[in-house]
Formats: sequence, structure tokens, C-alpha cells
Amino acid sequence: MCLFVVGCDKKPAMNPMAMMMAQEVPVRTVAVRTSDVPLEVNAVGNVEAQSSVDVKSRVAGQMLHVYFQEGQEVKAGELLFEIDPEPLQRQIAQTQADLAKDAALEQQARANVARDEAQLKQSKSSADRALELQKEGIFSKEQTEQLVATNAAAEASLDADRAAVSSSLASEKSDRARLGQTELQLGYTKIVAPITGRAGAIAVKPGNLVKDNDVALVTLLQITPIDVSFGVPEELLAEIQKFNAAHPLEIEASSGGVTSTGKLVFIDNSVDATTGTIKLKARFENAAHALWPGQFVDVKARLNMERDRVVVPSRTVQSGPQGKFVWVVDGSSVQIRPVNVERIFKSNQGGEISVISSGVKPGETVISEGQMRLIPGAKVKILPGGVA
Repeated sequence: MCLFVVGCDKKPAMNPMAMMMAQEVPVRTVAVRTSDVPLEVNAVGNVEAQSSVDVKSRVAGQMLHVYFQEGQEVKAGELLFEIDPEPLQRQIAQTQADLAKDAALEQQARANVARDEAQLKQSKSSADRALELQKEGIFSKEQTEQLVATNAAAEASLDADRAAVSSSLASEKSDRARLGQTELQLGYTKIVAPITGRAGAIAVKPGNLVKDNDVALVTLLQITPIDVSFGVPEELLAEIQKFNAAHPLEIEASSGGVTSTGKLVFIDNSVDATTGTIKLKARFENAAHALWPGQFVDVKARLNMERDRVVVPSRTVQSGPQGKFVWVVDGSSVQIRPVNVERIFKSNQGGEISVISSGVKPGETVISEGQMRLIPGAKVKILPGGVA
């Protein structure tokens, strides 16, 4: 019996890493390029009315008229409310009558003074003559004393009438002061807008009783122009101060797809220790009322325009244990290249762009899609729409 042994050749199993390197990985690429890059600060801001006034009544009374509507734009000096003026008008009439009475009493007192002065002159002359005649023995002591007493009474009467004149003058001065105060309060019955702005909800209606300096009748907010406050990291303060000193920084505020442009008008005098930010404020004309008090908006401040910076789309930049890196196409394979991302900004097309300070050069090609299947040295197949 013959036995034939037939041997079978077996191919050695391929290393998985080698298999991955042997396969072409489909990717899309973009070119590293240079571009002018805006140096911008992005933050979330809060819209604030430039002025806010609670309109209150300075006199008590019944509300007579309301001359505007809720939500209406009003101008400074425009009549808003009118309180019933009749009680104050009656007080004015009464005070004017008191003034007329004061004038009559003063006139009477002055007439009495004139009469007393004449009588005093006569009585003094009689008393002086009586004293001389008494010395000569012509007048008795009793007659002389009577004439002297009459003279003294005339002096007292004159003093009393002069006091009456002073009293009537003081009464007139008091009544005039009271009249001025009442006329001032009468002016307060017409309440006008202290600023130009937009009216809020009206707290009272015609017929309601109001108290002086009580609840606000309406709140006015000045919204043209309007302010937006926002915070930026304290590290940016020096740059902001530098560029703002050259010219007021242009600030953009966006919400709901609408963008408004304003100017930086305020840098706070201290850094918030709890957040490490400093408060800034920009002013916007807001003629179209795109910004509204209390609204949150996206704020962008352009500090400068940097020329010829190396940039790549942010989607090409990956994160690893050693930091940021990109996949660079080297012939038909790829290699990992560490990069230093200085900052990120949004392009006019809406995509995020990374500014690279080191790691790649203009003209090199980096992977923008398909990075998850790559290993160093892997072969790649560039899909249509390749280098951009």
C-alpha cells in the first residue's frame, strides 16, 4: 500500500495595521491658505434703555385725562396726564381774596398812622406849652398832667397803628407765598413727558384718585439711541483700550437675523473678580427699533484686521492627548502634524475658521472629511470636490 501525502501551502495572515494601510481611505481635502483675518471679540450682551423714568404725580387729586396710548412714542414736554385742577383753582381764588383783604387792612392802618401822627403833633405841642405855663404858674399841675397824658396816649395809638401796618404787610407776604405754592401745584396737575421715549403700561385711568409721589403712572424708556452692555475677558482689556484710543470701536449686535452697528462708549473702571471679565457698553442709534430693552443679543467687536494669516477650516483640526493636530496629505499617504491654534472666528459664509500660528504652511493640503478612519501613513483617495 502506498500512501501519498499531499501538502497545502497556506498564506500567512496579514497584520490588521498593514491591511488598513494597504486600503485607500476616501477623504476630502482643503488647502492651507493665507487670508486677512479680523481680530474680533464675541460675547453675549444685554440691551439697556439709555434712560428710564417712572412718571409720578406731584399732587393728589382725581385723574381727569390721559392723553396718550400704551406703547406710544412720546416726546419730551408732551402732555401725558391731567389731574382735576378745580380744588387748587378754588384755593387760588380764596388766597387772592385774602390778599385783597390784606391790602385793604394795610391801607386802613396807614390812614390811621397818618391821623395819629397829626394828633400826636398837636398833643405834643399842647403838652410842651402846658409845661411852660406850669412853670410860670399859669397852668395847674392837674391841667398839665392831663395834657401830657393825652400826648402819651397819642404816641401809643401811633405805635399801635404802625404795628397794624407791619402785621398787614406780613399777612400779605404770607398769603402771596401761599398763592405761589398753590399756583405751582396747579402747574403740577398737567404732567408732561420728562424725556423722549416709549411709554409702557398705564397704571391709572381717568376717574381714578392719585396720591402725590405714589406709584408710577407710567414708565418711559428711551430706546433711540439705546445701549448694549457686555463683558469680555480681562486679558483683552489692553488690546481694546489700545484700538479704542485710535478710534471708537465698531460694535455689532445681532438677534433674530437682524444686525445693528454701534460704537463703544464705555469701559468699566474695574474687573469683576468673580467672572474675570470687564464690562463694556456700546451705543446704537436704533432708528428701526431692532434692539429692545432687556433683550439678549450676540455682540461682536472688531479690534483690527490682521493681514496674511495662515488659516484652515476648523473642521480640519482634531484634538488628541498631545493637543491640536491636522492630517496632512504627503503624496498618496497622510501624516499627523501638530498645530497651534491661536484663535477661531466665523467667516462671512458662516463657517468657523482656525488661525494657525505654527504647524502648517500655505499650499499644504489637509484632510477636511474622513479623519476617523486614518492612521499615520495610510493611503488616501481624494473624493471629488477635493482640494478647496
